Amino acid sequence: MSIDFAQTPVEDLYGESCFNDATMKARLPKNIYKALKVVQAGEAELTLEIAEVVASAMKDWAIEKGATHYTHWFQPLTGLTAEKHDSFISPSDDGTVIMEFSGKELIQGEPDASSFPNGGIRATFEARGYTAWDINSPAFLKQDASGLTLCIPTGFISYTGEALDKKVPLLRSMEALNKQAMRVLKALGNTTSKRVTSLVGPEQEYFLVDKELFMQRPDLKLTGRACFGTMSAKGQEMDDHYFGAIKERVADFMRELNYELWRLGISAKTQHNEVAPNQFEIAPIYSTSNVASDSNQLVMEMLKKVADRHDLVCLIHEKPFAGVNGNGKHNNWSMGTDDGINLLSPGENPQENAQFMVMLSAIIKAVDVYAPLLKMSASSVSNDHRLGANEAPPAIISIFLGTQLKEVMDCLAAGKPVPSMGGEKIELGASHLPKLPKDNTDRNRTSPFAFTGNRFEFRMVGSSQSLAGPNVVINTGVADILGEFADRLEKASDVNAEIQKIVVDTYKAHDRIVFNGNGYSDEWVVEAEKRGLPNLKNTVVSVPELISDASVALFGKHGVFTKEELESRYEVYLEEYCMRLNIEAGVTTEMAERLIFPAVSAYASELATSVADQKALGLKVPAQEAQVKALSEGMEGLLGAVKELKAANAKALAIEEDALKAASSFLNDVIPAMAKVREFGDGLEKISDKLTWPFPSYEDLLFTM
Repeated sequence: MSIDFAQTPVEDLYGESCFNDATMKARLPKNIYKALKVVQAGEAELTLEIAEVVASAMKDWAIEKGATHYTHWFQPLTGLTAEKHDSFISPSDDGTVIMEFSGKELIQGEPDASSFPNGGIRATFEARGYTAWDINSPAFLKQDASGLTLCIPTGFISYTGEALDKKVPLLRSMEALNKQAMRVLKALGNTTSKRVTSLVGPEQEYFLVDKELFMQRPDLKLTGRACFGTMSAKGQEMDDHYFGAIKERVADFMRELNYELWRLGISAKTQHNEVAPNQFEIAPIYSTSNVASDSNQLVMEMLKKVADRHDLVCLIHEKPFAGVNGNGKHNNWSMGTDDGINLLSPGENPQENAQFMVMLSAIIKAVDVYAPLLKMSASSVSNDHRLGANEAPPAIISIFLGTQLKEVMDCLAAGKPVPSMGGEKIELGASHLPKLPKDNTDRNRTSPFAFTGNRFEFRMVGSSQSLAGPNVVINTGVADILGEFADRLEKASDVNAEIQKIVVDTYKAHDRIVFNGNGYSDEWVVEAEKRGLPNLKNTVVSVPELISDASVALFGKHGVFTKEELESRYEVYLEEYCMRLNIEAGVTTEMAERLIFPAVSAYASELATSVADQKALGLKVPAQEAQVKALSEGMEGLLGAVKELKAANAKALAIEEDALKAASSFLNDVIPAMAKVREFGDGLEKISDKLTWPFPSYEDLLFTM
């Protein structure tokens, strides 16, 4: 698998570690390949006969590449990926082995289901779980110190059928969207499209720091963020890093990262410096939601792996450094048909325009009705640091349409002529809308859900999050509203008139969610409250939306989650919130007591001795005396704050009967207590000797590369 990246043409390299469509077409018998494509299109069930042939071809391909093991690769509720490796070998009677991989082994695996987060669905004595092949997500080869492994993307379910992972609900939501969107398309007269798929193109932000410096920071190692640290004299004020020239060390890292991703068939397309120092972004070309989600998990894994080879560490935490921009993962979402129609492209003829306006109206209503769920889908203890600051969308969900499209919608709702059409009134489905070119609107970086020409960009998603959760909510919410529209269109005697009525009625009822202004402004918070828009400011108030009556009804109606599955996730997410903050509190305490206090104490003692010596000589040293006093008071304050933090953390941990109450205690008691410890610690950093400070500073971390 060793490749000379500099000498190997990209077109020869691309997808060489991926069992993609081209590889299947080349290696499978024609009849099996055609049958598999029918299964992938959702038009037939997978048979064991097909699976046996695919498994044999997949095994031969993997072994030829050097693989010895295979694994069912899945995404448990930890948000990470999991894998259990099995070798291809099978003993023979004569003492030799043969290499085998059956269709049954391809389709289904059986990992332990009791030790992953499950929110009570599985007990320790109920360990059986199953992984099931996601037939539309390509298998791939992964290289590590143990060798080369064939990874088969799968879903993970319990013995009793509940989803224990991120993938299964995503696949269910995609099917729900397909079902309802196809009903609408047929009602609009589309006779050619057979399937609608949700499409996603994520933008992944990250920081790079020098590995040697990273290893000297317990907080970065254990929590992913700096629990202490004052801003350096220079930060991002000059806006000189964004889109700036890429430094040689980073460029070398990016080059290798691209090649590794291209080998896996991941179409890494864009890379650049981001706003904060040592912050960067990578974005692939869009793909179906399940493949995009799988690919993004691999992107995050490969970012860390390649960084390590370059003596760097990749930080994907949403807010590694207070005071500079955090990391997001912008989720560019759209819908497309199997025959190449982007349903969010405005189009240039009456049929396309009517289709676009119906889809747009469904999204506007879905985002308004299910705004709390959308916010929940992007909530985490780490993303709480980022959302609502002047660098990321506010906690209030709104939609940006752009000036031209909003004007069209406003005029339609008011029954007024649209100026750009020369004064004539629009009749949806009967005459064409004003031509809306791909880039008909400016971009609004302050909007959580922004229309950007032929897709919507959900900007709230956190950099470390799986794409699955947010897209489950978007897919299901839009499917629900499209189902309502389909009911109306299927019963309508005049479809064109009903289209007009759907668009106008929907916009009039839900235009409160549309906002083209500055989402960072204080004025918007006041205006949003007047409009009645929810403002769920943190994870603790967002997570209960999972088990609200509306959520249970929505997800149950479309077969995405059962009530039990929602309740399990509610418990898992709250427990994760508490445990992460418990770890941060522990790290903050240890760094304060075992690193900062001893270092400052030694410096203060040295300074006090110097003061005493100089005073013995009859010298007046008021500045030094004041410094010793400030250091002493700072250390006293630090230890006092640590004591309060320990008490707050113990109080929160003692609450076992109610996960929400425990999380609330961490939010209201532990977080402020940590902030107080940090305030004293950072204050001491500002007045201590830089050379004796016990760990690398922000300046070291952000400007060393």
